[in-house]
Amino acid sequence: MKYLNLSLLAASLIFSQGAFAHSDEYLDTQAAPHGGQLRMAGMYHYELVVKANEITVYLTDHAGTKIPSNAAAGTATVLSGKDKASVKLQPASDNVLKGAGKFGLAPDMKVVVSTTLPGQSAEQARFTPLQKTKTEGK
Repeated sequence: MKYLNLSLLAASLIFSQGAFAHSDEYLDTQAAPHGGQLRMAGMYHYELVVKANEITVYLTDHAGTKIPSNAAAGTATVLSGKDKASVKLQPASDNVLKGAGKFGLAPDMKVVVSTTLPGQSAEQARFTPLQKTKTEGK
């Protein structure tokens, strides 16, 4: 019985490491491939890139493999200052969802990205794209 308890404890410690590895704090220490901000959305990684009136979301798995976006649908809710905008995201290429709308860029900007991939449940990720991350300034 003692060995079973130790085995279960060891297994829980090993598997819990993965959960810590993909927290927002951890992802903020990683350089994003397209210069955006990384977040987890279910079992996927989303990278958000925000430009004036344009939102791009790159979809990958944990290993960085592109997740096809050709039949995906999504929206981005942008909170910038006192303004709120909803941007419809549509497939743009390979693993990219893109949309345009009227919204301002502000340091306190928050973006909530909601997507649905074919045959999957809806996923959501929350971003603070204009706040400094731990990789900036290094």
